[in-house]
Amino acid sequence: MRSCADYACDGGRWLHLVADEDALVRVEFGVHHGDGCHPLPALPLLRETAAQLEAYFRGALRQFDLPLHPAGTPFQLRVWEALRRIPYGARRSYLQIAVEIGEPRAVRAVGAANGRNPLPILIPCHRVVGSTGKLTGFGGGMAWKQFLLDLEAGSVPLWTPQ
Repeated sequence: MRSCADYACDGGRWLHLVADEDALVRVEFGVHHGDGCHPLPALPLLRETAAQLEAYFRGALRQFDLPLHPAGTPFQLRVWEALRRIPYGARRSYLQIAVEIGEPRAVRAVGAANGRNPLPILIPCHRVVGSTGKLTGFGGGMAWKQFLLDLEAGSVPLWTPQ
C-alpha cells in the first residue's frame, strides 16, 4: 500500500511525496494533489522526510538519511547510486558519472537515467551538469535546479519551508 503527502515549500512551490510501507518511492515537483493526500504527512516516514527536507532547505542538512526504493533498471540503479555519492555542493558531468560506473561510452544513457530519477533532491540529480559546466535539463525545471545548486553553494538566502 502506498501513502502520499503534499509538502508545501516557500513561494507556493510543492513537492509530492510517495512512500510504500518502508521506503520512499517518488518525489514530484510542483504537484499539489490535495485529493487523497495529506497536507501534513500522516505516515511517520513521510513526516521524517518533510523534517529532513526542511532541514536541507534551511542549510542544516547535507545528506539525507531516509530509506529509498527507486524503481528502475539495473543500469538506472547504478547511475542513481553514483548520484548519491556526489557530495553536497559538488557537481559532476554526465561523462564523469559514466566513467564512475564503468561505462565511459554510455554518457547519453547516463543522461536518460538521470532524467528518470524518481527521487530528485533525495537522489541528487540536480548536481549533474554538462561537460562544460552548463546546466542541462531537470525534471523540476531549470529554476528548481539553479535554486538547489545555489542553495548548496551558499549563494542564495536560505529558504524557509512553510
